[in-house]
Amino acid sequence: MKIHKLLSLISIFLISLTVAVSCTPSQQATNTTATSTPVQMGYSGWPGWFPWAVANEQNLFAKNNVQVDLRWFDGYLDSMNAMNAGQLDANCQTLDQTISSVSNGSDQVVVLVNDNSTGNDKIVVREGINSIADLRGKKVAAEEGTVDHFLLLLGMKEAGMTQADVEFLPLETGAAAAAFAAGRVDAAAVYAPFTTKALERPGSKELFSSKDFPGAIPDHLVVSRKMINERPQDVQALVNTWFNTLDFVQANQEKSLEIMAQRAGVSVEDYKTYDAGTTIFTVEQNLQAFQPGNDMNSLHYAAKEINNFLLEADLIKRTPDLSRMFDDRFVKAYAASQKG
Repeated sequence: MKIHKLLSLISIFLISLTVAVSCTPSQQATNTTATSTPVQMGYSGWPGWFPWAVANEQNLFAKNNVQVDLRWFDGYLDSMNAMNAGQLDANCQTLDQTISSVSNGSDQVVVLVNDNSTGNDKIVVREGINSIADLRGKKVAAEEGTVDHFLLLLGMKEAGMTQADVEFLPLETGAAAAAFAAGRVDAAAVYAPFTTKALERPGSKELFSSKDFPGAIPDHLVVSRKMINERPQDVQALVNTWFNTLDFVQANQEKSLEIMAQRAGVSVEDYKTYDAGTTIFTVEQNLQAFQPGNDMNSLHYAAKEINNFLLEADLIKRTPDLSRMFDDRFVKAYAASQKG
């Protein structure tokens, strides 16, 4: 648009400034154009995060006026390291790992709950191992510091055991699944889709899983505090895109399953088996999760419990400021926009 008069230019600037200041995050995501610098966002192999591949392929980010460089990581810890190093603006992470990162000085904020693991994180064992006590002295593989290592320690603690009671082999999750399938270890702590590979071993079975520890493994979208401070409209657009994606998946199940299965590297039929093991959170469940509470359904409560466990297991050295780790304004803004 050409402006011929200085007075008109000033007027338009003042009006634009007033609109920008008065808009809520949700309104900004709707009414402004995308920031020219793409959001650097990471994700890795977990059923609760594969819908982002649908968002990317179906151009749902663009429909929410945000440019996103969606970066796939074969290894979950690689995405964590990139986030901690400031190479990502946003990443898909578990709560225990986010606490660990914040404890080590990375300023990260949970803005969205993608899901809770309700069975897709598993401790898979060979034939002849029928209890957690049977793991004593056995070779157990897991990716050190990941959520499945955390799950393994939770199960052993319940049985009165520690990591010292097993021969622990720190292997990347894909390698742990392959080592178990090949018979080189007695047990492996792995998550879907790597569980499919591990369970190829004849006689293998699930010993316990995340369904036995409700609320212990919530999965989130985490952004840097710098991102929130400097580009809140883009954070809002990411949250809006997520819920738009869930609507798209519901309305286009066949197409969505093909996209997610391809990203997971499994068949559509195998991918369907992951459904019960991942509980995708609705807007209402998100709102509830961000509220203070007295059980693991509350992120604030879960963070305290998980933090204490991480300290006891010597996986972190200090307690971070957990009160600054959660920001529900973007989920609230999306929820409010749906009521209008």
